[in-house]
Amino acid sequence: MTSPYGDLRAQLDTLTTEAFRPELAEIDQLPTLEIARIMNGEDSTVPAAVAAQLPRIAAAIDATAERAARGGRLIYAGAGTAGRLGVLDASECPPTFNTDPEEVVGLIAGGPGAMVTSVEGAEDSKELAATDLTAMKLCAQDTVVGISASGRTPYAIGAVEHARSLGALTIGLSCNAHSALAEAAEHGIEIVVGPELLTGSTRLKAGTAQKLVLNMLSTITMIRRGKTYGNLMVDVRASNEKLRARSRRIVSLATGASDDEIEAALAATDGEVKNAILTILGAVDGPTAAALLTDSDGHLRAALKATRTS
Repeated sequence: MTSPYGDLRAQLDTLTTEAFRPELAEIDQLPTLEIARIMNGEDSTVPAAVAAQLPRIAAAIDATAERAARGGRLIYAGAGTAGRLGVLDASECPPTFNTDPEEVVGLIAGGPGAMVTSVEGAEDSKELAATDLTAMKLCAQDTVVGISASGRTPYAIGAVEHARSLGALTIGLSCNAHSALAEAAEHGIEIVVGPELLTGSTRLKAGTAQKLVLNMLSTITMIRRGKTYGNLMVDVRASNEKLRARSRRIVSLATGASDDEIEAALAATDGEVKNAILTILGAVDGPTAAALLTDSDGHLRAALKATRTS
């Protein structure tokens, strides 16, 4: 009797991320320290695999930042581990860069519940991805990043295909060469990390590689948008005690001002770090700082330059 999964099994057999490593067939018999050493050695190969794709990553970031500057959103779409990584990266942008929650969004096949519980069959539907993006009112200004270690996940491919049909920027992030996902996207990024320690467990090296690339996509896009001043997070949202202390430290590092000056500046700018820095370095009041930053599209260096030429 022919297996109903014969075609899919044959497809998986061609994927590097699914390859079986006979040299590790007895890994469960090894001492814990030796297994840890092997895992650590495997993980150490990931940065080099990412480095090989840096020109493609940089091109994708520049295109994303250009759209974002015109109000476009950054939307991640994936299933399983890949989808969770996208949701994680998106959820960290509001506290880090003071973005609106709708500016960077993570979609996972099966919806929010799939973050903690597997939703059977959700990843197999291209139509589900199109439905999810339609619900978000996707437009040509947006950027959609399909994430899939295998590069064959229908949900991720469907997201990219639907987005591209609407003129949105599309990026396909996978961990296999010549993937269908990269082929479907305008910018294909393939981080080939090789077979996993546990056969097919792409939460390991593939997941690490995807996390590194997503870090770059969101962080450098935010740098290009003026969300930082040098390497300081001047748009940080001070939503808890630690972040309020960090806000004051950032103002101090940027200005060298005294504690009293920092407190006065933050009080004059409703706690906005970037504005507080501008009031100190530009010798302007709070409303003027806000107006200058609006005129400079949030770029602190440009606003500072305006104070010196006005």
